[in-house]
Order: sequence, then C-alpha cells, then structure tokens
Amino acid sequence: MSLRAFTIAILIVAILGSGVAVVYARQQHRQAYIELNRLVKQRDESNLEFSRLQLEQATWAETNRIEQVATQRLGMISPQGDDVVVLQP
Repeated sequence: MSLRAFTIAILIVAILGSGVAVVYARQQHRQAYIELNRLVKQRDESNLEFSRLQLEQATWAETNRIEQVATQRLGMISPQGDDVVVLQP
C-alpha cells in the first residue's frame, strides 16, 4: 500500500470518527436539554407548592383561628378583669 493510499484511509477513518463524535455530542446535548426542562418544571411546581403551604400556614396561624381552637378544643376562656393580677417588682 502506498503512502498516499494509507493517508487517504487514515483521513477517511478520522472523518468518520469525527462524524460519529458529532452525532454523539449532539445526542448528549439533547438529553441534557430535556433533563434541564424537566428540572425547571419540577422547580416551578415546587415553588408553587411552597407558596401554597406558606399561605396555608399563614391561615392556620391567624389570631382568631388560634383563639377559636383554644376555646373549642381546649376549653380555654379569656380571663375576666378581676382574674388578672399585675405584679409590681
């Protein structure tokens, strides 16, 4: 085999290898982009759920809600004026 034929064979192999590498890199990029979109969607859903939970927590922590639960479930009552004792140091 002559040097010229050997060089052409090496170049053909290099071109084919380069083509395969480009296709592989492109496929990896597509898979990474799909994963990125999935993670962004998951992040957005988590942020939405977190906002809902914050709103629910704020609702449960309202003063009138706490007073209602204390009165109904625990049988607590607000002290009358004569039940309050103020201590002076």
